[in-house]
Amino acid sequence: MKGLILFVIWFLCFQNLYAQHTDKFSITFDETSLKEALLELENLTHQDYYFQESWLEDIKVSGAFKSQTLDFILKTILQDTSLNYLIYNDTVIFTQNSLIVDTLPSVFFNEDLKSAEDSISDTESNLDSINSRTPVLIKQYTNVKIRTGGTVVAIGKASKSAVKKRYKITGLVKDLNTNRPIPDLIVNVVSKDINAVTDSNGNYELKLPSGSYIIETKSIAYETNAQEVVVYGDGNLDFSLIESLTLLDEVLIENDRDANVKEVMSGVTSIDVEAIKTVPLILGERDVLKVATTMPGIKTNGEGALGYNVRGGKTDQNLILMDDAVMYNPSHFFGIFSAINPFTTGSVNIYKGSVPAEFGGRLSSVIDMTTKSSNTEKFSAEGSIGPVTGNLAVEVPIAKNKSSIIAGVRATYSDWILNTIDEETISNSEASFYDGIIKYSSKIDDKNDVSAMGFYSKDKFSITSDSLFDYSNRLASLKWNHTFDNKNRGTITLANTQYKFKITYDSDFNNDFGYDYTLNETELKLNMKYLMSKQHKFDYGISSKLYNIEPGNIKPLDENSNVESNRIEKEKALESAIFISDLFKINDKLSLDLGLRYSLYFALGPGDYNVYDSSQPKSDNSVIETKSFENNAIVKTYGGLEYRLSGRYFLSPTLSVKGSYNKTLQYIHLLSSNTTMSPVDTWKLSDLNIKPQVAHQVSFGIFKNFSDNNYELSFETYYKKMSDILDFKIGAQLSLNENIETEVLQGKGKAYGLELLVKKNNGKLNGWLSYSYSRSLIQLQSQFLTETINNGNYFPANYDRPHDFNIVSNFRLTKRYSFSMNFNYQTGRPLTYPVGKFIFNGTEQVIYSDRNKARIPDYYRLDLGVNIEGSHKLEKLAHSFINISVYNVLGRSNPYSVFYVNNEGSIQAYKTSIFAIPIPTITYNFKF
Repeated sequence: MKGLILFVIWFLCFQNLYAQHTDKFSITFDETSLKEALLELENLTHQDYYFQESWLEDIKVSGAFKSQTLDFILKTILQDTSLNYLIYNDTVIFTQNSLIVDTLPSVFFNEDLKSAEDSISDTESNLDSINSRTPVLIKQYTNVKIRTGGTVVAIGKASKSAVKKRYKITGLVKDLNTNRPIPDLIVNVVSKDINAVTDSNGNYELKLPSGSYIIETKSIAYETNAQEVVVYGDGNLDFSLIESLTLLDEVLIENDRDANVKEVMSGVTSIDVEAIKTVPLILGERDVLKVATTMPGIKTNGEGALGYNVRGGKTDQNLILMDDAVMYNPSHFFGIFSAINPFTTGSVNIYKGSVPAEFGGRLSSVIDMTTKSSNTEKFSAEGSIGPVTGNLAVEVPIAKNKSSIIAGVRATYSDWILNTIDEETISNSEASFYDGIIKYSSKIDDKNDVSAMGFYSKDKFSITSDSLFDYSNRLASLKWNHTFDNKNRGTITLANTQYKFKITYDSDFNNDFGYDYTLNETELKLNMKYLMSKQHKFDYGISSKLYNIEPGNIKPLDENSNVESNRIEKEKALESAIFISDLFKINDKLSLDLGLRYSLYFALGPGDYNVYDSSQPKSDNSVIETKSFENNAIVKTYGGLEYRLSGRYFLSPTLSVKGSYNKTLQYIHLLSSNTTMSPVDTWKLSDLNIKPQVAHQVSFGIFKNFSDNNYELSFETYYKKMSDILDFKIGAQLSLNENIETEVLQGKGKAYGLELLVKKNNGKLNGWLSYSYSRSLIQLQSQFLTETINNGNYFPANYDRPHDFNIVSNFRLTKRYSFSMNFNYQTGRPLTYPVGKFIFNGTEQVIYSDRNKARIPDYYRLDLGVNIEGSHKLEKLAHSFINISVYNVLGRSNPYSVFYVNNEGSIQAYKTSIFAIPIPTITYNFKF
């Protein structure tokens, strides 16, 4: 009986419907509002049009139609809108997103109508299953604002001709108050194993079948936002989030709430820059890299020490990048402050285990930092005022939703403080620094965007009245991102770096001089990404880097100086590489990241290079030949294949094991005979006599999450072998030495250790505990006694500190008040000490122990802080945050160095400390 009724309806309507679908009309639209266009068509076709005017706001249409059917005209002008339509008798019915179907699935009359919502995709796939042409509206949803509670958002629009199994959902996640994009934030589909992470511009992408879902955002720094959606087709869903002022797990987090378990690469640490404000640090400064040293495997040699030691590596074995430009000295004032502005930095990823194939040139780690994407909608600013520094960052839109500028400047007023002290030795000293960064970003169209970054920092200090030291970093990068299609995109990057220092010595004697050093490098890089399938994601590309170094230039300051001018020959080299990696998903449990990188290095002229007699130690007396090379002539070629292999296997959804093997090459070396890195240390390129460093590292880890990822536990262990690492002869002269190879030694190294991290992400009490046990040993063995150290046995490196223990915690008392703590313990650094003395030719000589046989006292420090949030009113000029902290609460006099003095025939030991008393600080932060 039902079939007979449907047949009658179809028969009565068919003739009229057929005529309407074949009539042809001519009409032209030129930037005509959609409402006006539909009214013109209504008059032209003599039909009744039904729609809601709010659907048509701000939509313009254009097109010239000559003798075309109404169906064709409507389909054309509505193709870029969310509107669907049905031509039925003398009416045209419009709907938003949803589809009025004229055929039904075969099970339609056998199921309750309410189940149709859950069967939309089945309905579309069965449009031809019956012959009824009765129009039925499956369900109509109205597009509403995202933050309206209890509403449903329709995405895309339904189509009879839809053939996709999944639709692409894209969107932008931004801060509601500042309109700044939020990077590295999870967008998750509830109850589905589907999620995405926002990129540096706050954009994300999901692929979902048609149907209804709940999509939520997850971040410790922002409140969770959930939105119910119905997916009809490709579409957009943006989120505006409120910063979480009640959860003070605003410290260091992984990008993804379960990335520590799911990430294929091991040994990756990511820092949420927005969330480090509660960690108490020296003088109240937010310091991205200092927070990084509280994580396992990343260390420094204490206050006043430049550089970072990662998994037993030297300070020069870390590639530090800011928007793909290399930063050679990321520190201010001997490492007490970082040169990284926290208010302009967007993301920080540290690779200390597996290193992506696109990065090369260092043995131990890559610290990859990117600048924030600026607010493209309205002006915003953020800053801080501390006891010795002031910081201000501004974001200025240039073209709304297209281009903007972010700029930050930070400076110290320590000079003013020193000059007010009534002590001649202090008031005549000088210590100042500043840094500034600016980045321009522009979205040209849907497939192209460009950005340009410039950074400059400068330090100047004078501890004595006759010497002035200054050093500076200058970075610049230009990037062009292009999307070819849904599977292919690429980036071209041009970057330049300059690091230089200068020493000015002006005394009362005739030995005044000026000494300077400059390192410059320029890199061009092409990086391509190809999404071949769900199983294979390829990254590949090519890069080339040109080094230019001026190793040293000394000259007298005036004509009365006895100092002679001397300039060391320039060094030049070209380092190029080609790389490819495949993120290979074998099955739901096992994934591999397989990478290869082939690097090729050319030491270039001009220059003169000595050839030494291999049967004698390198010295001026063993030179058998000097080779001269013209400009850009190839002096020496090095190169090799580098492996980047890692894998992850799920033992359960919250438990995984990971393993990796990496081979890396490094062609540039830091020349420093100091215990710690110094701002006046120089860099040396591999050449005819100095080989590149090589490292092989294997690692294994277990990663486990508990209580819906609220607790994280990880355990990793590693072993690293190194060859041709640089060290120095006793009493080596490194400054202004034309034949530096006669003062250096190249030997073997090995590092091994284990790392433990326990982290609690949520709740009133949150933070993390980290512990590292690591050893770093060096072997300098040669056939010549003068080039052998400690009888050729392995001995601890200067930076070997076996035990490293950290606790970082935060307790939220109320929504506005919290207490934070930072505790650090480290084994003392190795040192060489005198064990005796003797008289030779009437002069007393000291006998020293084996190199690095003893250790200075252990280091430990406790910092405490109180954090006060401003009021939580949304409508106010600015949000404030006050941090009151005490650095080194226990007043521990941690030794920076230990040295020995012959005092009236007695050898006495002395130690120096940087901060031997508690340092209280009040810092005011603001944001508007």
